[in-house]
Amino acid sequence: MHAVKTIRESETTCNLPEATPQEVMAARFYEDKFVPGLFKPWSPRVIAAADVGAGHEVLDIACGSGVVTRDIAAVTGSQHAPVGLDISPAMLTVARSLDASIDWRCGDACELPFADARFDRVVCQFGLMFFSDRVKALQEMLRVLKPGGRLAVVVWNSLLDNPGFNDLVEVLGRLAGANAAAALQAPFCLGDSNELQALAVQAGVRQLDFQTLAGEASFSGMFDFVDVELRGWLPVMNVNLDETQIRAIHQDCETSLARYQDGATGGFTLPTSAHVFSGTG
Repeated sequence: MHAVKTIRESETTCNLPEATPQEVMAARFYEDKFVPGLFKPWSPRVIAAADVGAGHEVLDIACGSGVVTRDIAAVTGSQHAPVGLDISPAMLTVARSLDASIDWRCGDACELPFADARFDRVVCQFGLMFFSDRVKALQEMLRVLKPGGRLAVVVWNSLLDNPGFNDLVEVLGRLAGANAAAALQAPFCLGDSNELQALAVQAGVRQLDFQTLAGEASFSGMFDFVDVELRGWLPVMNVNLDETQIRAIHQDCETSLARYQDGATGGFTLPTSAHVFSGTG
């Protein structure tokens, strides 16, 4: 049983908290550099797993700058704009600048500011790995689902199943130290499929449907991929490298990551793998 929570929607609607200019700049970098090649390709998959359709009321948890939320809005229709929730005011500032018609909320996935049985569908793409209490977060997703509703969650497979990232982790360990390597390893911490399914069952997900899917991450070139990790992701994890370290890593990657670069076009494509699971409450 889930604890009953009664919240009037008017009590949860408020202006977004302030973000510093530096935080907003970092969030825009994330949207411009990370989202198109790495995250957007998975958006149709999580939407399909949740069986989102026209007219559905949908919550996107850990929405970041809103790539999945915007794609959901195109499916549900203008009269049923989704809700995008994230803990980062900076990400939500960027999200709102891209689509002000969507209801953007600042909040914690482990304590959702919504009444019970509020949504037809709940989705979470590449966020569960970072929640302080993953079981509680999944239970909250189930709590806000209407009877017969469906949730869908996507997390990265293991680091070894995402070899380009594994190669970069090895470079970081050699040239920038254990903290930098650990920061890049963090998103892959739920890669064990058995442990992930057990987590979902523990939280109370029923009619569990679990898939491991292959994909691709595409960047305009090797430099962009490496730079977005060094200047975009590592600072989010409180790891800031100096310019000497960054130049050394770029130079090393010209050999270490060469197999992912197209010699003719210069394009850079990495094989990716993620777990997608869905179910009901």
